[in-house]
Amino acid sequence: MDKEHLYQHDPKHLAEFQKYFELYYDGLRSFIYYKTGDANLAEDIAQDAFIKVWGMWDKIKTETIKSFLYKIAENLYKNYYKHKQVEFKFANKYENNEKGESPQFLLEKEEFNQHLQKTLAEIPERNRVVFLMNRMEDLTYNEIADRLNITVKAVEKRMQKAIEVVKRKIKYKI
Repeated sequence: MDKEHLYQHDPKHLAEFQKYFELYYDGLRSFIYYKTGDANLAEDIAQDAFIKVWGMWDKIKTETIKSFLYKIAENLYKNYYKHKQVEFKFANKYENNEKGESPQFLLEKEEFNQHLQKTLAEIPERNRVVFLMNRMEDLTYNEIADRLNITVKAVEKRMQKAIEVVKRKIKYKI
């Protein structure tokens, strides 16, 4: 019997894993939810993080399991959005070709999109999250405050800081 198979059936390891699952799952799910604003996605990523931890259970130090889980979840979140960006770019290019837009226009549009992505990446994460929730998901400040469990005043302040970065870098009215 190999080591991985042993851990999958050892009640002691299962009980220990279950203890950490119960201890950290809700916080991990909330952490991802605050980043995404999507409860289903947060649930999926939190579960995937625990599945990855279970797959490496014999190599994990229990003293560092919390930070390890959060790092895995953060990486899963980043990979998800990188994949979504690729899907969006592909769909966008396909749609543009269907409209018959000129190559020059497509090139300028692509350059602008790259500049916009770079600018968004330069906004501190907490401000960027608020900005994208408002501008991409059309959430109100009250809805954002509820989702992130912060005050409307904090949302306003974060939004203001994000807009300052975008205006300075893009020189375009938002």
